Amino acid sequence: MSTDRNDVTVNNLDTSGDEASFAETALTLGGKSQEEARRTGAIDKADDQVESLFSPQYQTVHSPAHRAVWERGLPIELFQSAEPETPSDVAKVMDDAVAVVERHRTAGTLMNNDQKICNLVLDDLAEVGYWGLLVDREHGGTGAPFRSFASFLTRMAMSDPTIAGLASVHGCIGAVDPVRTFGTDEQKRRFLPDLASGKRLSAFALTEPGAGSDLTALRTTAKLKGDEYVVNGEKLFITNVVPGRTIGLVCLIDDRPAVLICDLPEEESDQFQLRKYGLHALKHTYNRGIIFNDFRVPASNLLQPIKGSGLTIAYHGLNLGRIALCANAAGTMRLMMASMIPWAKFRKTYGEAIAQRELVQRRLGRMAGLIVACDALVAWCSGLIDEGYRGEMECIVAKIFGSESQKEAAVELFMKTHGGRSFLAGHMFGDNVHEYLAPCIYEGEGEMLGMAFFKSLVKHHGTTYFEPIGKALAAAGIKHPNPMNPAHAWALKGVLPPYANWVMSQTLWPKPRPGLPAMPPRLREHAEFAAAGLQNSPLEISGTMRKHQLKLADRQCRMSELSLRIQKLVVMLCTSLYGARHDDEVIRDAADLMCQDLARELTGRRPSDRYFRHATQLGAAIADGKFKSINGLHPDEILMPYEDE
Repeated sequence: MSTDRNDVTVNNLDTSGDEASFAETALTLGGKSQEEARRTGAIDKADDQVESLFSPQYQTVHSPAHRAVWERGLPIELFQSAEPETPSDVAKVMDDAVAVVERHRTAGTLMNNDQKICNLVLDDLAEVGYWGLLVDREHGGTGAPFRSFASFLTRMAMSDPTIAGLASVHGCIGAVDPVRTFGTDEQKRRFLPDLASGKRLSAFALTEPGAGSDLTALRTTAKLKGDEYVVNGEKLFITNVVPGRTIGLVCLIDDRPAVLICDLPEEESDQFQLRKYGLHALKHTYNRGIIFNDFRVPASNLLQPIKGSGLTIAYHGLNLGRIALCANAAGTMRLMMASMIPWAKFRKTYGEAIAQRELVQRRLGRMAGLIVACDALVAWCSGLIDEGYRGEMECIVAKIFGSESQKEAAVELFMKTHGGRSFLAGHMFGDNVHEYLAPCIYEGEGEMLGMAFFKSLVKHHGTTYFEPIGKALAAAGIKHPNPMNPAHAWALKGVLPPYANWVMSQTLWPKPRPGLPAMPPRLREHAEFAAAGLQNSPLEISGTMRKHQLKLADRQCRMSELSLRIQKLVVMLCTSLYGARHDDEVIRDAADLMCQDLARELTGRRPSDRYFRHATQLGAAIADGKFKSINGLHPDEILMPYEDE
């Protein structure tokens, strides 16, 4: 995974047409340069091209999150998830892969002398088919349903989060997804069998030293000479890039982003070098920079999507990686919980184990809520992917919530329960704190992605109502519209009534109640709250667009705050529905607690004594071993030895 794979905030509308769109007008009149308009337009165009890869009914405007806000009547069925049906041969690969990791962990052979995942482990995982889970059967893989793969990553993360992460790097954001989705039949036959067998493992090379959030600032180039491309440039923060690997390289060809599949040589040379640097996160993997100096790649390795450019390819795999990140977080937090419980029973203050203390019990209850909510988002989003949805908005929600939950769990729950010993060399927290925090940056920094979520949420509304108004104002040369000015009103006479009618329809007609399934009363209350919040949000969102008009792109704080509120409502709805379909009372109680926390964050209400009783009773049940999915986990020693660094 890359440590700097950020989306950028862009205006509402595509700037790819010959006629200046409202988005470009907004950039220009709002004080932005034509260069910024061109760059953000290129990003928006790539986003539209990704949209075009999906059938209309599965595009963003028809996605569950978008429909929940803008349609009259919330489609509850699109927020429900189901247990994955995993084919038996796929399940065997998964079982065998976990057994490989556990065997090496027991034998002490998981890491090499550099404390990186040992090559023997990677080879043994290849033998059981681990690297081919997302490769189609016809090319040597097992073609696992993504919902099965995503939930399995949580299980693998409980054995080793790094190895779970490598499966995501290889299959989601590495070369597997680009070749599967955009490769020709010949390219699939050439690359996928080796990627499925593990003979070649893959990475994705996008980030550059000077190009993080701004993906249009690429500098690496590839020039065609004969039947080869000659590559020059530098890439940074590339996980799993060691000699002998296969990468998807994003570069400029004829000043346009493109993707080349590159087989890297076994040894460095004047044409290919690895740049080493100190990196606190991803310490158990080989994360390196790459320097290309007239490095040659066969021209037949160029991926050529029917629609779009290299940015289209780069964007496509991000959704899978975002779900995988949330799944990994759910497994990693289970390891934290499994470490907290024995220590809480061992550690005594004033003669009583801290497992009996309310603060520790509340932490365990909160941890369970975060885990169950992540499980809910993983199950929901991966199901949407399998059904054919693009799922961009939904996967952003999963990524942000999963990474922020892991950060909170590590610092506020795990570290504080273990106290000062958290910082001893050899302790899970001290040794892995950067691993726990870094996912907030992976696959897009959270607040930046939140604005991308907001962009996707308002794009269709802006195109339908605000773009015609913006074009009319631009045509009339009006920079500061005033509806009371007769000349301004005349300029808007043909484009303002549709928007006025929409506002009236939102104001005058109540939204129908959602058709919820059978649910426990407490979870039904949360689902109704979330559904009402989503259905009542269009006027505020549209009002924000109307208020800030051409300056909206500069109002990052407002967009981020409003986006986060919508995301919390989505998490609340998914978590309540997920909890309701489980018979396990601990899962239901954890879902209930998480929804209560989200509701308080949205309303500002103070916690009641009843809430604290609920949280501490749940924590006590977890301390007694009733959170079943962590049973049998022993991630560390209760009283760790004191060792030198």
